[in-house]
Amino acid sequence: MSLFSTLYLRVLQWSRHKYASYWLALVSFTESSCFLVPPDVMLAPMTLAKPEKAWFYAALTTISSVLGGLLGYFIGMYAFQSIEPWIVDLGYMHAYQQVEIWFEQWGFWAIFIAGFTPVPYKIFTIASGVAGMALLPFVVGSTIARGLRFFLVAGLMYWGGERLEKQLLAWIDRIGYAVIALLIAGYFIYA
Repeated sequence: MSLFSTLYLRVLQWSRHKYASYWLALVSFTESSCFLVPPDVMLAPMTLAKPEKAWFYAALTTISSVLGGLLGYFIGMYAFQSIEPWIVDLGYMHAYQQVEIWFEQWGFWAIFIAGFTPVPYKIFTIASGVAGMALLPFVVGSTIARGLRFFLVAGLMYWGGERLEKQLLAWIDRIGYAVIALLIAGYFIYA
């Protein structure tokens, strides 16, 4: 077996654990402000493992992610000086500066797009606090965007079911290596 299929099978096994919901909430919360792993990595296999809980998992992921986004917002508002070296060390400073420009131009729509797409949401949550974005539009935009994303993921897994699980297992290695290749290409293009 290859790297990604082994990892995929392990995550499927973990997704059936009795504390999986707590781990999903923790990953969702921390990903919005500091952690690097997106919650979709847990949400998808958990939904495949227990499709009857798909909407619960999507709601849990959404709520936890928005609460984590609030942490990122307050970090940006009150503690940016403390985390700026971390942003620089991780190579996110250029992305952060671009996000600042987007906030000046689009405000609410910047957080909405960041919440739905796979761009680093944490950069947007922190930048929104630094930029002093109004809290209500931040929460509304985050809730709608994150909810759309996570309910879409859960819905696809729910409707795809066992057939999708088998197809993912067959394709996961190719998908994983393609994502790595795209990330490396993106790094060299934008670095």
